[in-house]
Amino acid sequence: MSEPAEVAPECQRVVAGVWHWRISNRAIGGATSSSQAVAAGGDVVLIDPVRLAPDELAGLPAPTAVCLTAKCHQRAAWGYQAELHVPVWAPEGTVPMDGEPDHRYRAGDRLPGDLLAVHTPGPEDVHFCFLLESDGGVLFCSDLLGRRPGAELDFIPLQYHDDPAATRRSVEALLDLPFRVLCLDHGPPIVDDPKAAIRGLLERTA
Repeated sequence: MSEPAEVAPECQRVVAGVWHWRISNRAIGGATSSSQAVAAGGDVVLIDPVRLAPDELAGLPAPTAVCLTAKCHQRAAWGYQAELHVPVWAPEGTVPMDGEPDHRYRAGDRLPGDLLAVHTPGPEDVHFCFLLESDGGVLFCSDLLGRRPGAELDFIPLQYHDDPAATRRSVEALLDLPFRVLCLDHGPPIVDDPKAAIRGLLERTA
């Protein structure tokens, strides 16, 4: 699973302590691949990182860890592991990855950046979202949901999921989590009532 060739030219602040950047990823037909950084709990974590322009990365607080939500989102993790000398956290139970994680986590574990690992099966069984519970909550959502810039929230195409019914159950369960900002691995964040966007999607696809 090779690292995407594209490099994001800039990052944007989402809320205090959270930044977002994205590329048009030729490896998945030009669809958007997004990444986030979060500064919390004394750590600065790169979540499912695609490459960010070096000057932009240098403008962020120095990263202390990389956290991966799933095997399918290794992206630039191993390059940053080597270049930035930071540990990589990955879920327990993945098949062999392109590199060797420094740490493995399970559902309910607390990761660097005070991130809570939330098991969200569907795209594959070993698949997680991360929840930052401070300041109203920020949810970092992997391959359940995505959106094109300016478009409505949608499921990541379900033909690519191991268990689409489990994906829907995982999305429904997100509504029970405390968050006011939704950061996606495929698309720009939603900062204006993301739960309403999720409910709207579930109603449209009922």
